[in-house]
Amino acid sequence: MMVSAWTEITARIQFTGAQILAEHPEGMRGRELWSLVEKRFPNLDQEWKQASTGSTGPEKIFQWRSVGLVKYGWLTKSGGRWYLTSLGRVALAQHVKAVAFFEEAESGYRYWDKHKAGFDMAKRLAEAVPEGSWVAAGDLASQTGLEIAPLVRWLQGERPEGWHRVLDADGGLPDDAHADERLRKEWQGLLIEDGLDALLGMVPQDRRISGADLHQLVIDDPVGGDGPERPRRAWLVRGSNVHGVNLVGDWLAEGYCSLPASKLRELPPGAAQETIQAAVDVDYAHGSYNDRLKKTAEFHAFLSRMREGDLVLSNDGGKVYLGHLKGGPAFRASMGNRANLQRPVRWLNPETPLDFVDDLPDEISAKLATQHDVLDLTEFVEELERLIEPRPSRPPITREMVLPDAGAELAGELLVDQDWLQECVELLRDRPQMIFYGPPGTGKTYIAQHLAQFLAGGKPENVKLVQFHPAYSYEDFFEGFRPVQTADGQGVTFKPLPGPLLRLVDAARQHPEEPHVLIIDEINRGNLAKIFGELYFLLEYRDKAVDLLYSSAEGTGQAFTLPKNLIILGTMNTADRSIALVDAAMRRRFAFVELHPEETPTREVLGRWLAGRELPADAARLLAELNARIEDRDFKIGPSYLMRAGIYQDAKGFERVWRTQILPLLEEHHYGDGVEVSKRYGLPQLRQRLGLDQEPTP
Repeated sequence: MMVSAWTEITARIQFTGAQILAEHPEGMRGRELWSLVEKRFPNLDQEWKQASTGSTGPEKIFQWRSVGLVKYGWLTKSGGRWYLTSLGRVALAQHVKAVAFFEEAESGYRYWDKHKAGFDMAKRLAEAVPEGSWVAAGDLASQTGLEIAPLVRWLQGERPEGWHRVLDADGGLPDDAHADERLRKEWQGLLIEDGLDALLGMVPQDRRISGADLHQLVIDDPVGGDGPERPRRAWLVRGSNVHGVNLVGDWLAEGYCSLPASKLRELPPGAAQETIQAAVDVDYAHGSYNDRLKKTAEFHAFLSRMREGDLVLSNDGGKVYLGHLKGGPAFRASMGNRANLQRPVRWLNPETPLDFVDDLPDEISAKLATQHDVLDLTEFVEELERLIEPRPSRPPITREMVLPDAGAELAGELLVDQDWLQECVELLRDRPQMIFYGPPGTGKTYIAQHLAQFLAGGKPENVKLVQFHPAYSYEDFFEGFRPVQTADGQGVTFKPLPGPLLRLVDAARQHPEEPHVLIIDEINRGNLAKIFGELYFLLEYRDKAVDLLYSSAEGTGQAFTLPKNLIILGTMNTADRSIALVDAAMRRRFAFVELHPEETPTREVLGRWLAGRELPADAARLLAELNARIEDRDFKIGPSYLMRAGIYQDAKGFERVWRTQILPLLEEHHYGDGVEVSKRYGLPQLRQRLGLDQEPTP
């Protein structure tokens, strides 16, 4: 592709500046760097005049363009000095030509420009992560709607306060940062200053703030939060079991809500989170680190984030009450110090409570299952207001997942009929669990992966693939106890950590309008009853909740639901008879779609693939003849073995695949029954039967 003269010279200048910075790891001031760039371009002024049509000089353009490098994480600026990041060094090695380097940087800047709001939110969240805590990059990305890799790159360039507290889920430095030894030492030094000593390169898991808690802890009011533009927020405040006492009746009768703050010193309304954290660390020093973190968040919300006019929700069993805050917080004497931090509330439905099950949307009910005394429900504020004050003129809010219709483009890519593909979508709309089953080589996993990406709108973070095997367990799949370092770094304790399903569920709950797809490859090779456990029930009843095996063991009593926007696609090889087929209970919960070499759509796939590459149809005829000779329906051969372009470019490629991949499958099938596989299924015999004397023409 041709590039303009201006683009070429701008790219060369930017590329040269990066090369110079790579030679000066100690960094350089901007003017000092520009003087070195000029020395490498003795005819710069003349070249610039010929290439540029504007009045802006090359130095100014160089400075402006450096912003893109910062946003893409290749450059960082600190104390008036410019530094090439480890990502920038990797980029120089990958893009040896100036224009390629320039265009890649431009693409990164465009991503940042398109998602400014998400990056602004990421900055606020990173800055608000308390010292001594950390957050997973994946959780931060989910909260901000960003992809993980661009987020990690941006953190390396911008370096907001707390950037070093954003790590991989295992507590190690993010792989996407490509940290060199210099960055690794700097990063680990900052973590040590925070009290986050690493064991085997990973900081303690019990200091991690989860995605849900990150939202609860650090999302604060927008700038000018006290002004008229501040939107109304919604909050859950629990009162039905405060040190074993139900306070909801008193709240409704006397017009307030409260928190038990018996040990907390009196703090002023609007106190900063750092002030509250310091007080909690002293006043509740007997509590665990996570308990103090939770109390800090709740006190901060109650004292500082709530505002007059905000919506408050509380429930007494299945009865749900809503009200509006009518004033600020105050410390008051109360029986047993169960309600000594109070806020006045005008309760809207004290005589006509809503029903927890029948009136609340499922996503709100699922949110209320978390174990917080104060919980930010602002994402549901309009739904909650509509429950208590219907406004017919206001358009309904769509938060439900809508699966897209199967398009001709996807059908063409998969070489299947659009009607068949649309039927798969309709089955998932009816019940979001489906299994593709059939003999080997029929494209089960391939179709599942492409269908998943299509349903997820092309967002790779919304799709996860796991493969079952005989040793796979509930702990591997959902959650289980894992060893983690203790807070003092002197030992190891066991804590329940999430598996791939639970992590995807968390992401799905944060974006209820987006499909999230879990692909389970070889689903029948695992012990399904052991792996799914109590989740069996939820596959059929998405609107119900169950107690989790390990969460219940911890005493949290956390109810769990499977979100409706979680789709499960399984694949099952019917030739694998070492593991019994799925049981009746699982069959009832999944739609089963067969992919068989002699049935639509699989029987047409190879012919369409060959025609699309202008190859003769001999391979399709040979496969059909082969399958006609195989009596066992589950052992017929799928077309994917013969759908690799390379085997038609090599004169011996087709024969080699037949001899080394297809015949061994049939040898295993006929083991011990006296069939001479090479004579019955050999390529020469099949060619002779079909009148094909020559090898397929490459």
